[in-house]
This record gives sequence, C-alpha cells and structure tokens, in this order.
Amino acid sequence: MAKDRVHLQIDQRGASSIDAYLEYKRIVGDDDGGVMFSPEQYEAYKKKVVPQRMKNRLFVSWIGSSGMDCKLVGPETMCFCNHRFRQHKTDFLKGIPDERPILLPCKEKGCPCQTYHYVPMTGSQQVRCSCKHFPDEHSVKQPYTCRKGSCKCTGFRSSYTCGCGEPAYSHITIVETKEERLARGHPVGQDTPYQAMGGITGFSSLMDGYMRLDPSGAGMDDKIDKDLAERMSAMKKPGESDMEYYERRYQEKQKIQQKSSSSQSRQWAIEYGKKEN
Repeated sequence: MAKDRVHLQIDQRGASSIDAYLEYKRIVGDDDGGVMFSPEQYEAYKKKVVPQRMKNRLFVSWIGSSGMDCKLVGPETMCFCNHRFRQHKTDFLKGIPDERPILLPCKEKGCPCQTYHYVPMTGSQQVRCSCKHFPDEHSVKQPYTCRKGSCKCTGFRSSYTCGCGEPAYSHITIVETKEERLARGHPVGQDTPYQAMGGITGFSSLMDGYMRLDPSGAGMDDKIDKDLAERMSAMKKPGESDMEYYERRYQEKQKIQQKSSSSQSRQWAIEYGKKEN
C-alpha cells in the first residue's frame, strides 16, 4: 500500500500558483465557460462583478419554524435539481429584484429548475420523499410531484427529522439580503468577493444550526446557552472513571444550588431594606 503512494513536493512558486488558481475559481466560478480568462479578462471581470457582488450579496439558508438556520447553503450545497448552489444565478449586477421571494434559477443548460431549493442529506444521499422515491425522481418545479408512473405522490414531502427536532417539511429555503438578515438578528460576516457564498460567514457555518455556537444557530439566548452547557457537562470526559464523573457532577450541582441560594438571599436583603426604609 505504501508503495502506491505518491508524494508531491511543490516549491514556493508552485504553491503560490495553486493559491492563485483557487482564488480565481472562487471569484470566477464557471463564468469563464471552462476556458480560463486571460489576465486582462480576469481584471476586467473583477472590476465589473466584484463591487456589485459585495454590495448585493444574498444569504441563503434552510430554516425551521423557530427561525434557526438549520443549514447555511454554500457553493457546493446541492439543490433539489441535483445541481450545486454555485450552478445557480447568484449575481445581480443590476441590483437585487424587489419581488419576494428572490428566485435563483439554475444556469445549467436544459435544467428547468426555477429557483434554488435545498434538500437535506443523509450521508452522501439526499433524503427520500414519503412516497419512497428520491428527489431526482420528482419534478424540479413546485410542487415537485413524483414522476414515477404508478406513484400518487402530489408533491415532495420528506418525513426526515432535522437536528432541531422538526420534520423537513416544516422547513423552508429562504433567500435574503444583508439588511433582511440583520433584521432577523442573524450574522452576515464580512463582505466577500467570492461567488455563491450563500449563507457561509465562517467555519461554524459548516455545522448544523443546533450545533453552531453563534447567533445563526438558535439565537444563543441564555436558556439555550445553559442547555448546551448542561449537555456538554453531562458527557463523560476521556479517562474519567465512574466515581470521578459522579463526584464532578455532584460538585457542579452544589455550586449551582449555592449560587441560586446566594442570589435569593441578596434579593431578600434588597426587598427587606426597602421595607425598613
């Protein structure tokens, strides 16, 4: 097995060339039609597209009824039409349309997909509909009816349960502007020149909403924050014996009770002082 391995050694110049190409692909994507732009064309493209892209960025996410961003869509995230997000229209050089919802049609030739629609995945496979058929066996146009001849399915509806505890059919894919996202109280990160970034604002964006420790998870209010802390504390630490685990949990509960008792005592003293005066 070791004999079949290939070890590549790249000098600093080669590494710089690879970084430059990756930067190029992140900015241009498939807009070059598969033929790499010349340096002049690349500079002209950046001058034309990048300023408007940074100004008119759209954020795409899959949210539940609570408003949590259960999935933040990125360039490689698959659509119901079986094409990636970067293969859909994401640049609006003449300004974002006033109509809502904002439609992001697929750019692939022959694809009738009218707008990006996220479908959750289990492993490397998209979830099935309740009719037992996969998304690619359904129409890519709403209401995504099944194309199997004998199937009576009237629209794609998966019983898959998201990590947030709600079924997939209670979620929607939303496309929003920077201002609309801020109005929902969710992070927007920094303006970026890269194509089809969707809802990606940082490394934590790659995680599911219920695991994300930032406002795009669940708002991270005190109640949720305490719940997460309790869940993590309840987990047994590596190398920790049963005795050590129960002792640690006991001490943690003692501290919580002491803190609560101290807080009640202070509140009683304040109220008592007011009555005395």
